[in-house]
Amino acid sequence: MIRIRQHQDRAAFAELYEHFAPRVKGFLMKSGSDASLAEECAQDVMATLWRKAHMFDATRASVATWIFTIARNRRIDLLRKQRRPEPEELTWGPEHEPDQADTIALQQETEILGKAIQDLPSAQRELLEKAYFGDLSHSEIAAQTGLPLGTIKSRIRLALERLRHVMK
Repeated sequence: MIRIRQHQDRAAFAELYEHFAPRVKGFLMKSGSDASLAEECAQDVMATLWRKAHMFDATRASVATWIFTIARNRRIDLLRKQRRPEPEELTWGPEHEPDQADTIALQQETEILGKAIQDLPSAQRELLEKAYFGDLSHSEIAAQTGLPLGTIKSRIRLALERLRHVMK
């Protein structure tokens, strides 16, 4: 895993893939997934391992624990995705024009929110932007900034509380 993390060693990844992919698939099948879902999920887990190898920390977990945690989380994500209701049938044709008062109110709210975001302390604003506009997870922000995960969560929570207060 260290060779993958530090050097993006393809041979090391091939060894890990050969060892863990069948085990991950078996784990997923024992957890109740059908063979095709387990195969798809196992491949996704191994691709995640390659992309996020830089996030592996041997002091926090073994390679196996890290990989099986990714697999478990991926399976949960796929199950949630499958349980989402089908969207309602879309109606065709021109949409009605929004009411002018609604449009003005939305523009005003957007301006207030934009000003409120700019008025946040820079430490909170930057983390909020990374999380919501940069689409980064809290862990990814921690890796990028070097800040502790708890600090990131606290600052984002405080920023959201300030924004809620302003928008009321």
